[in-house]
Amino acid sequence: QPEEKYTLTFLGFKKETETCVLELTYNYGVSEYEQGNAYGHVAIGVQDIQRVTSKIKRQGVHFSMEPTNLKGSDETIAFLLDPDGYQIELIERPASWF
Repeated sequence: QPEEKYTLTFLGFKKETETCVLELTYNYGVSEYEQGNAYGHVAIGVQDIQRVTSKIKRQGVHFSMEPTNLKGSDETIAFLLDPDGYQIELIERPASWF
């Protein structure tokens, strides 16, 4: 998506809807990365993002982004922070996806 200044490539053995995939991002205009910022994040599909985020918050986990509907999409995502400050994305998926 050059207009967004990045390109995504998904690597996996099956379709994203059937198994996990690795998402690689190429950011246009970035000539080098400093150690620590080349890692993006891990994404985990969940059925009920509101229920999952509430449960995780009760355990003291902090979120960098509360559940949010993606612009132009019916998907809802949230980002929590692991103990080292790395982001983990939660993305709501229908039950049929699992």
